[in-house]
Amino acid sequence: MRKLIVWNLMTLDGYFEGTKPWDIDFHTLVWGPELQQYFERLGEEGDLLVFGRKTYEGMAAYWPTATDEEGEKIKTYMNGIAKIAVSRSMTTADWNNTRVVSEPVSELKKLKAETGKSIFIFGSAELADSLLKEGLVDEIRICLVPIILGGGNPHFKPAKQRLPLKLLDSATTAAGAVILRYEPAKA
Repeated sequence: MRKLIVWNLMTLDGYFEGTKPWDIDFHTLVWGPELQQYFERLGEEGDLLVFGRKTYEGMAAYWPTATDEEGEKIKTYMNGIAKIAVSRSMTTADWNNTRVVSEPVSELKKLKAETGKSIFIFGSAELADSLLKEGLVDEIRICLVPIILGGGNPHFKPAKQRLPLKLLDSATTAAGAVILRYEPAKA
């Protein structure tokens, strides 16, 4: 059985982007060799990426023409790996190895039951939230960036009930980021 893992960078006050879409310049505060190596290890661990429509559009616009400063290994991974764009409005996806899915819950239940590496959701807070509420997320990995934005788009959305998490691992980078791995409590 495959794991579904959410990965994102988030500010200390809980935002994965600022007040405007793709306002993620705070990532540069912690990006460096340690986070690059961590991301490369994610690439070895997973064989499928899942994005919500907005994140897919941003990633598809960026990665095909990314420069070498991001690291050739990451660029190759992002452009080559199988991808799913979750959308009710898109019918096609032009980024290499991408297919569109309109009903992510049933699709991910099926994919999780198959043999393979981990499935990652990068960004895509609304999608991650809906799958978390459906009980499909096996792990949450958050890189806390030491900044308080004071406003933006929260990574975790309001919920009707609490969701206890079990800490699996934590690591600190030289830039002051804290990478946390959590497992949602099983019902």
